[in-house]
Amino acid sequence: MESFISRSTSIVSKMSFLAVGIVFLISSSSFTSTEAYDALDPEGNITMKWDVMSWTPDGYVAVVTMFNFQKYRHIPSPGWTLGWKWAKKEVIWSMVGAQTTEQGDCSKYKGNLPHCCKKDPTVVDLLPGTPYNQQIANCCKGGVLNSWVQDPGTAASSFQISVGAAGTTNKTVRVPRNFTLMGPGPGYTCGPAKIVRPTQFVTPDTRRTTQAMMTWNITCTYSQFLAQRTPTCCVSLSSFYNETIVGCPTCACGCQNNKTESGACLDPDTPHLASVVSPPTKKGTILPPLVQCTRHLCPIRVHWHVKQNYKEYWRVKITITNFNYRLNYSQWNMVAQHPNLDNITQIFSFNYKSLSPYAGLNDTAMLWGMKFYNDFLSEAGPLGNVQSEILFRKDQSTFTFEKGWAFPRRIYFNGDNCVMPPPDAYPFLPNGGFRTEFSVFSAVLLPVLLVFFLFSA
Repeated sequence: MESFISRSTSIVSKMSFLAVGIVFLISSSSFTSTEAYDALDPEGNITMKWDVMSWTPDGYVAVVTMFNFQKYRHIPSPGWTLGWKWAKKEVIWSMVGAQTTEQGDCSKYKGNLPHCCKKDPTVVDLLPGTPYNQQIANCCKGGVLNSWVQDPGTAASSFQISVGAAGTTNKTVRVPRNFTLMGPGPGYTCGPAKIVRPTQFVTPDTRRTTQAMMTWNITCTYSQFLAQRTPTCCVSLSSFYNETIVGCPTCACGCQNNKTESGACLDPDTPHLASVVSPPTKKGTILPPLVQCTRHLCPIRVHWHVKQNYKEYWRVKITITNFNYRLNYSQWNMVAQHPNLDNITQIFSFNYKSLSPYAGLNDTAMLWGMKFYNDFLSEAGPLGNVQSEILFRKDQSTFTFEKGWAFPRRIYFNGDNCVMPPPDAYPFLPNGGFRTEFSVFSAVLLPVLLVFFLFSA
């Protein structure tokens, strides 16, 4: 009997250990998938459409178009880089609107040489100002792709490619494989090419419809975890009802122990700062990021300040500061999540659009700069910040200044999730509840502290 009990106990122990292991594996896999999933843009992706427009004696001519269907994540300068692997022994005879970075070995061809003979070509967009005879529609933007919400007119990029040594019918053509997309760094993962119904084209007079000979699509999705294991931005908080200014968490974007290594920070009081930021280099050399030395070491900080309280409204001031000495952010955007964003009354000096990632939930907004005014966020320095104010109408059933309700739940900058302070550090209401009147000392001291913090952190 004792033997039976001991065996049963042993079996139960092994099963418990196995169950724990299974739970751990499931939880680990779920954490990984969470890193690659954007809850505020669950269907965002970049879709490439490869349309075979005509046949040639040894292949075909195709138009390749990239559509950025991400709501707020764009591909900034120096732009996208696209790669793939040919299924057979195809070559690229010519390209319009883009070019490969290498020609490869074309020694077996005599006379007219192909544009590229590599088995795995790498393609980049042409720069603005390219001669018109080398352009097609939606090309030549230096690889920059704006987000779908911010500027849908510039959210697509196209090029034309003439492929040789390929099939000349729908049954003999083989789709390329192993697609890669850099935007401009890592982060995108592309699925396999899928043959779909041929694309139809309507003539400008809308009286005739033509279609591609053959079409396949490739979908690429973004993961911030794959792009960069350390965050790229952080959030700080303050309020008129508390003199405490909650800064970004220490080392929010990583810490550099050795200031001589690549990516180290730079003290703004460094002598000859300009020569350190932009040292003499060979033309075309990409310099590593160089951020200002701060407690958080983030290139970008978003500061959310609860500024004023009225009878039916309340006001917030947002300041975005660039601490990166070597990068200007053009066409920047910020996404905020807060329950009162469905009651925005007025926003000053920023563009605004409500985002609804889920039906019936309107607590997410996208903000970006006005063209030719503040859509360009300069590198670290006196001009390296943009700011705006938002006026909210109160919903009396939910509005409160208690328990950090007035602060955002989540902030994104250029599509990357920013590090928030811990909830227990949020500015809290003083004892005795909220009062609308303040002492002269508090009214003078708080703005001084806020200005000192924003320009010294």
